[in-house]
Amino acid sequence: LGGNRKGEIRVYTNLMATFIIGGIWHGAGWTFVFWGFLHGIALVIHRIWSKVGFKIWTWLAWLITFNFVNIAWVFFRAKEWDDAVKVLSGMIGLSGIKIHNILQHKLAFLTNYGIEFGVYDTIHLPALEVLWYIFGFIFILVFKNSTEKLDSFKLNYRTALWSGIAFVGGVLSLNKISEFLYFNF
Repeated sequence: LGGNRKGEIRVYTNLMATFIIGGIWHGAGWTFVFWGFLHGIALVIHRIWSKVGFKIWTWLAWLITFNFVNIAWVFFRAKEWDDAVKVLSGMIGLSGIKIHNILQHKLAFLTNYGIEFGVYDTIHLPALEVLWYIFGFIFILVFKNSTEKLDSFKLNYRTALWSGIAFVGGVLSLNKISEFLYFNF
């Protein structure tokens, strides 16, 4: 496609083509094409943003990326376009906001502004599950990810031992039946 030797517009066009083709490769449907299109647009925006030299706070970049990925994956998982729209509508509260009945009285003033609530009589969220969510959130934000750990990786006896254990575990699990992921699509 010419890579980056034919100018910036060609680079952006190639990125879009690559991601749209990637969407088609993942599935035969408009939702997959749109999923690829969204990722292509995001990459083009990121390249332009970086080239211009704009800087934003790290936490804001993280929030934007997290929400973008969540929205884009709705299209990847939806069977039909209408399903994706329905899920996205629910995500932003267009299909109603459900709250606990205790909060209904405290937020009743919002009905003056046209905001209506559905009421859940009970919301079951076990304390242990809440603790796992908190632990997972802290674990993700505080500890290094695999890319960061790669910078400090040193091959020694300890890493060789762990690699050997992982290899043996992998070989021993080869007799288990596992369906290829993309057979589901």
